Amino acid sequence: MKKIFFISIFCFSLFWFNTNTVTAQVNDGIYEKEHVPSRKRVNYSYLREADVMWKKRIWRIIDLREKINHPLYFPTQKLGDRMSLMQLFLWGITNEGLTVYSTDDDNFSAPMTRKQVEEKMGAVDDTIPFTNPETGEEEMQIIPGEVHTSEIKQFMLKEEWYFDRQLSVMKVRIIGISPIRFYIKDDNVSKTIRKTPVFWVYFPEVRRILANHAAFNPQNDAERRTFDDIFEKRYFNSFIVQESNVYNDRSISSYALGVEALLEANRIKDKLFKAEQDLWEY
Repeated sequence: MKKIFFISIFCFSLFWFNTNTVTAQVNDGIYEKEHVPSRKRVNYSYLREADVMWKKRIWRIIDLREKINHPLYFPTQKLGDRMSLMQLFLWGITNEGLTVYSTDDDNFSAPMTRKQVEEKMGAVDDTIPFTNPETGEEEMQIIPGEVHTSEIKQFMLKEEWYFDRQLSVMKVRIIGISPIRFYIKDDNVSKTIRKTPVFWVYFPEVRRILANHAAFNPQNDAERRTFDDIFEKRYFNSFIVQESNVYNDRSISSYALGVEALLEANRIKDKLFKAEQDLWEY
């Protein structure tokens, strides 16, 4: 009788183990994704100061409302292994120790905590009055704040364009990236849309995380380019908002608006093109 009892327990345990093992190995797809998670960033080539013949610092805006930039914005909620760029930044802060910096300047001098980031994203607890249905008295209820990554509608890039005379080619390296939050501010008179930068990320540090996470490819689900590919191969559209200048690096918006600002941005873009072409003889 005892023998039958122990055999029954063994069979049940074996069945339970196999069932849980099968459940743990469920794969939402037809193959195991190994390429992107194991990828490593391609390190920049060594650059000597003496080889930089010409250099210009540029700030530009990536507007996520443009169709070509949608892979950086969607999904607004995590979808399987897919994340938006802002969700990836928040994940990196919590799980990978990613350091983000204050927007007081773009020199990466003042690190921010996760709590400070949440406050900049509007995730601040709010207190509202409500009437207790049991006692009939007015009480205060705390509403916890939430982070809405869908409010990030733009990213600002800080980059340097330079001519490498050793390779005789114009190149660009991204120095930093800053998400810009759009939100509605209710001032009891009218509701206006405000925008504010949240933090700065030092791009060479975050490349390790970007290279291990895939972004959506509208043309082919089997060819999942990474976020690092999008930036290094320039798979995005943007417009220039500032260049290094003698006037305290003033932005275009401080002296031009509307169509004039777009024309000024195109003038700076054309200047980058001519800086390379003028070094050649034909």
